[in-house]
Amino acid sequence: MKILETERTILREIVATDAGFVLDLLNQPSFIKYIGDRQVRTLEQAADYIETRFAKSYQENGFGMYLVELKEDLKTSEIRNPKSEIGICGFVRRDTLPDPDLGFAFLPEFGKKGYALETARAMMRYGRETLNLGRVLAITTQDNENSVRLLEKLGFRFDGLIKMPGDPEELKLFSA
Repeated sequence: MKILETERTILREIVATDAGFVLDLLNQPSFIKYIGDRQVRTLEQAADYIETRFAKSYQENGFGMYLVELKEDLKTSEIRNPKSEIGICGFVRRDTLPDPDLGFAFLPEFGKKGYALETARAMMRYGRETLNLGRVLAITTQDNENSVRLLEKLGFRFDGLIKMPGDPEELKLFSA
């Protein structure tokens, strides 16, 4: 189901047939470094991850992480990757945080092209206007400067360092 559209992308729910893309994204070195190793190594595990994480969030929260696809007319201009799936963006509801947090991750070849900012900006608007979200949080590793810059462009402010249960690393917490 399509959630929203930007100038260059379409955001839609992630479904079982996206398992190949999810497997690829979750195993990118940058994803593992900045977001974490989800221990998803097979298509079957990716399909299960989609069902237990993404689909479950849509059902329980009315929102979640969404697949970011290039619009049809842009697919052919991306010579290195003719696929339409380029990343994910959306909101995560964590038991350990008081408000939903904005999340995003893109394949490395689509970095530094403005897709993350474009989709995150649209997602924030969707969160405010459609989901009626008040405060939105975001968390990053301390060394993820690209995400910090993007969050600042979106109007997030740094609130401090936090620790998530079961994770010894202190993370940066932002709010908007």
